[in-house]
Amino acid sequence: MDNRKKNKFKRIDSDKDGVISEEEFEKAAEELSDSGEEGIRKEELNWFMRMITLGDRFDPRDFYDRLKKSTVEFIVIFSGILLSFYVEQSWTVSEGRADRIQNLESLTAEVSEMITYTDGRIEDMKWVSETFKKQYQRWDDDDPLVFVEFIEDADGDGKLGPPNDDFHVPMSIYLNRDPFDPPRATYDAIKLDGTFRLLDPKVARKMTDVYDGTDLKYLIENTDKLEQGFIDRVQDRIYNKWIKDLPFVDLDRTDFWVNNRKYIQSDKLLKYNLFKRIDLWDYQVIEQLEAYKKELLEGKKILDSVLEVRNSEFELIYWVINSKE
Repeated sequence: MDNRKKNKFKRIDSDKDGVISEEEFEKAAEELSDSGEEGIRKEELNWFMRMITLGDRFDPRDFYDRLKKSTVEFIVIFSGILLSFYVEQSWTVSEGRADRIQNLESLTAEVSEMITYTDGRIEDMKWVSETFKKQYQRWDDDDPLVFVEFIEDADGDGKLGPPNDDFHVPMSIYLNRDPFDPPRATYDAIKLDGTFRLLDPKVARKMTDVYDGTDLKYLIENTDKLEQGFIDRVQDRIYNKWIKDLPFVDLDRTDFWVNNRKYIQSDKLLKYNLFKRIDLWDYQVIEQLEAYKKELLEGKKILDSVLEVRNSEFELIYWVINSKE
């Protein structure tokens, strides 16, 4: 028994008989109660208990009371911090949601513009194809005006013959091309800002197909690189042969095509080039344009349905509620 315990025992054993009687124990308990000293003296505790003990005594009941109080206070403070973070985050999400809905509306408007643009290109390509098919079909006609096409009632007043009719030379614009280039600025601006997180993955993939799909890439290539290939071969022909054989070359002048029509008719490379380019227009470009328009219409329909759902929602504090569900 160490000295502290011996001293404590001697203090309680008042008659010094080496035995603590019931009377001595009750007397010691009353003295301890009267003195207000409850618990275990701090110096009698181990190092850990001394570290967490306030005052000079350790009382288990007091310790657990303080522990419960501290725990409750910690939970309240921690919950308050979490709530503040949640409110701030919810506000940010709410603002972001409104921005992304606006982006969806802008994207829908852009897809509508793409449909209009594609419709115009389909009409243009059909006109171009029909015009040059007529030219190809009468290529070998023995006619001084074989390369000149007359347009009856050009002014639309219903009267035929000069001066109401007009004419043009289709081959004078043969070296022109117009690559397919639909608007896409809105899509490029929002595709990385999280807008598509509002959408079902299938919808996001549809928009990717509309703007960056393989079909669109082929369409752009056919109206750009392939068209340019046909043009380059004709230009090479003009620079390497026509300018050597003819007194002058000016594709914009009608008299050039009239005065040199037999020479041009005999150029089999030019005729074959025209044949293959018409084939590109009819069996690739126009079909691809019509297929792409169908894809645009499907994408527009999907975006309209998404916006209808989003616009039917309303926010209650920070919760989004769909009135249709």
